[in-house]
Amino acid sequence: MIEFQGIDFPLRSWDRFSSVSFRKTNEEWGGFSNMAGGYPIKVNGHEWRTSEALYQALRFPDNPEVQELIRAEKSPMAAKMKSKPFRRELSRPDWDDVRIDLMYWSLRVKLFCNFEQFSSLLLKSSNADIVENSSKDRFWGAVPVNDFYFQGQNVLGVLLSKLRIDWVVGQDSAHEVEPPRIHNCLILGESIQSIHPIEKDRDTLF
Repeated sequence: MIEFQGIDFPLRSWDRFSSVSFRKTNEEWGGFSNMAGGYPIKVNGHEWRTSEALYQALRFPDNPEVQELIRAEKSPMAAKMKSKPFRRELSRPDWDDVRIDLMYWSLRVKLFCNFEQFSSLLLKSSNADIVENSSKDRFWGAVPVNDFYFQGQNVLGVLLSKLRIDWVVGQDSAHEVEPPRIHNCLILGESIQSIHPIEKDRDTLF
């Protein structure tokens, strides 16, 4: 089952005053960024420093050596750039169809492995729209067009808002995050196992 395939994320305007927006990771809402450090993720016993690195690696299920190159990078931007030379030839052929689902799965894992810290940020945002303030990306984020509005599809912000509803406001009681329900979803040569919380967040989650 692919949750987001066929769902429309329209180009629209987002109010700059009523929304919470993020760009730099050291700002108030910077933890929403996939580039934010301090949110380690563990998948199949291997640690990923950021959700950005994990998401980029999911492009290459048949190339564990490329995934490991991405995982080994110390900075999220370096991890992203490491993936670029391989994208044209080695990205999974259905990447455009599954990338939103894999992004949402990566966000769920980020929350589950850092529940106390990340859920606090989500709750702090209340019911405001969440917007990735981007200089040029109108797909994952939205671009400032004047002093009052951002414009873009803001897919990442919409997914974060959904996460806030599904996992924090909804008080989801699941004790694990299941693997993505997507064909051929491998990490470092292995099928992805259910994700369990990192030990320090276990009591908070349960």
